[in-house]
This record gives sequence, C-alpha cells and structure tokens, in this order.
Amino acid sequence: MIVALRAIGAALPVAMLLLTSACAELGYYGQSVSGHLGIMARQVAIPDLLEKPGTSKKLRAELREALEIRDFASRKLGLPNNASYRSYADLKRPYVVWSVVATPEFSLRPRTWCFPFAGCVSYRGYFSRDGAEHFAAGLQNAGLDVHIAGVRAYSTLGWFSDPVLSSMLGSRPELLAGTIFHELAHQLIYVQDDSDFNEAFATAVAREGLRRWLQSRGDDIAVLEFESRLRAQAAFVELVMGVRPALRELYQSTASEDIKRLKKTRILANLGNRFQQKKAQMDALAAYSPWFAGDINNARLATVATYHQQVPAFERLLQRNAGNLAAFYGAVSALSRLPREQRWQSLEPP
Repeated sequence: MIVALRAIGAALPVAMLLLTSACAELGYYGQSVSGHLGIMARQVAIPDLLEKPGTSKKLRAELREALEIRDFASRKLGLPNNASYRSYADLKRPYVVWSVVATPEFSLRPRTWCFPFAGCVSYRGYFSRDGAEHFAAGLQNAGLDVHIAGVRAYSTLGWFSDPVLSSMLGSRPELLAGTIFHELAHQLIYVQDDSDFNEAFATAVAREGLRRWLQSRGDDIAVLEFESRLRAQAAFVELVMGVRPALRELYQSTASEDIKRLKKTRILANLGNRFQQKKAQMDALAAYSPWFAGDINNARLATVATYHQQVPAFERLLQRNAGNLAAFYGAVSALSRLPREQRWQSLEPP
C-alpha cells in the first residue's frame, strides 16, 4: 500500500467488518460476513497449488516468492509466525474491498465508525464497489467530502488465517512483500480507536522490512530504486500535508460557508499546480499523477495523513532502538498501552 506502499494506502483491517454489533445495519453486517467467508472458502494451501499440474508457470513463481517473503517476515523481521499468507485465494476481481473515507466539508478530521474488538476506525469497507458507492452517495448527499479507494489486502488481526489474494499479485515483488509485512504488523500490534497509530506503525514496519528484504537478495539496483521511490513518496506526502495548515486555518475562521468553499477550491487547485511543478523536478513523482487526477477533497487528504503523517516518528523510534526490531516492537507495544494523548507525546518526545 505503498508500499502497497500505495500513497493512499495499502491495508484495511476488517475484523471490524466481521464483528459488528447487533444494532448495526443488517445489510452491512451481511455483506461483511458473506464477503469474508466467501474468500475463506476460495483459499487453497500454496504447497498444494505448487504441486497441482494446472497451476500456471507465472502463478507458480509468484506463490513461491510469496512463501519466501512470508518466511522472511517471521525469521528476519520478528513478525507473527502463523498460517496467514500460506494459502491463496483467487478473487476474480482487482480489489478485495473498497474503503470509504468521509470528512465534513470544512474539516480535516475523518468520520469514524465503531465496532467491537476493532474499536473506532476512520474508514468503512465493502466487498463490492457498488456497495461502497451506494454508501458514499448517502454521505455525499449529507454534505460530506468522500473518497473511495480499492484495497488489495486486509488484515483480520489474527482472528482468521489471511490468505495471499490474487489482488496482491501481478505487480512488482516488493509490493507483495510490503503488503505482507504491513498486514502482519497489524497482527503484532493493534490499538483500538487509533487508526493513525496503527497504519503509521504498519507502514514503517513495511518500509524497514522491504529495505532489509531487498538487501538480503543482494540486488543493489533494486535497493537504490526502492530508496528513490521512498524519496518520491516523501515529496508527495510533504506536498499533501503542506496544504493542511492553510485549510485548517480557513475552516476555523469566521468566514461564511460560501467564502470557505471558494478558498478551499483555490487551495486544492494550487496543490495540483505545485505537484506539476515538483514533478518536473523529480521524475519519480509521476507515479502519483493518478492521485492528482482524481477529485481532491478533505477525505482524500485525510487518507494520506492516516497512513503516512506519523511514519517518520516511528522510524525515528526504530533508530533510537539502534535498528533492533524486537526492541522497537517492545517500545511500540508499551506506547500502545498508554492513553491516546500520552501515547502520541511519548512517540515523539521533545
């Protein structure tokens, strides 16, 4: 995500989709359960597929690599050693779920939805695009900014053995590796009611895991290309985060809604112009052109913030632990037990 390390996200925990309360909408509950169980019914153990004569050469190679990545995740990164990502499910579609993020028209704070065990999260997932669009339309009619994104993988936080999905394959091997590392990180540490903490932690683990995985393969060119993509991603995040102070000031002002709406449009248009200028100076930024081709609104900005804003803080925490992942996980685990405000203050001490 992103690393699948997609700029907007790579990973969508859905234990919350499966464990909704009795008072939740029955339709949403039904699509969540049936969607997930449908995937579980399709999964086949990867070793069985590797032995099956009908398995294509391409899929066979991808699944072998997936098992190698999975082994590396536990042996070298200290991520959970369980049955997740040792089976495969063919979805017959490009994404496993579509996530919906929404914010008020004049706020950068995403709306949250709360579920047992998973707590409150800043997105809501659907196993069909039609379902996501129908829900999003209701939010838009209520005046909210809305963003829909296809998601290639999700984590059930260890409640189920998550399979490698067909939506995770077909691109660069490092995207598959990053996705597996990210989702396993969610199984290792997950904090209720703090999407920013969970996603930034998992993204930081995926980045460091990818770096170490590429280095272990002895491919110096791949390592250099990875670092180049990280620099482009940092430039993208800086651009997006750079408009938030101006928007926040505008939204908190006493200006009329019409004035706020007009100035908001100008600020977001200027973001697009600044991207074009920056892209002319950094070729790797072209990878983010599709993001700017879409409708830029508060919800789209919020997604970037959730997955990326606090990643540097986690990377600095890893550095303070001399790159020792076990010590880093211990430090993050200790932070996860603190009250939210104290957690964030402790993550980035003065």
